[in-house]
Amino acid sequence: MKDALQTAWEEVLRPILLRPKRVQVAALCFRSGKGAEDDGAIKQVLLITSRGTGRWILPKGWPIDGKNGPESALQEAWEEAGVTEAEITPEPIGQFDYDKLLDSGGITPVETQVYLTRVIKMSETYPEADQRERRWFSPAKAATLVDEPGLQEILRGL
Repeated sequence: MKDALQTAWEEVLRPILLRPKRVQVAALCFRSGKGAEDDGAIKQVLLITSRGTGRWILPKGWPIDGKNGPESALQEAWEEAGVTEAEITPEPIGQFDYDKLLDSGGITPVETQVYLTRVIKMSETYPEADQRERRWFSPAKAATLVDEPGLQEILRGL
């Protein structure tokens, strides 16, 4: 019996528990104030709803072949939120972890690298416009709407 438990641990349970996290990239889209009082400070961040549960999230996805992290994050910002022109940081400003529900019904741990993205221009028509809602929030309000503690911390730090 001990050998069977040892084998189950080594060959089944341990690999599942210790598997590496998959990586996604996210665009933390923001806009600064406008007018005479504009000091360049982040005034609002853009959140979108997820397609499955409708919860508030950042535009994010898997890295795209042939694109680096920031380029992949910008592609997600276009497809999911309609961002057509933006300036993005070359390095992530932080990361957060979450468990992603896969189409197969399984769950995989994910580390999401977050790129700060200053939105210059947006479109009303974009690939997922009919599948998601998008809305601007203060960073403090956005932190109360997202589920992931690591993302809440990033938003509060803005």
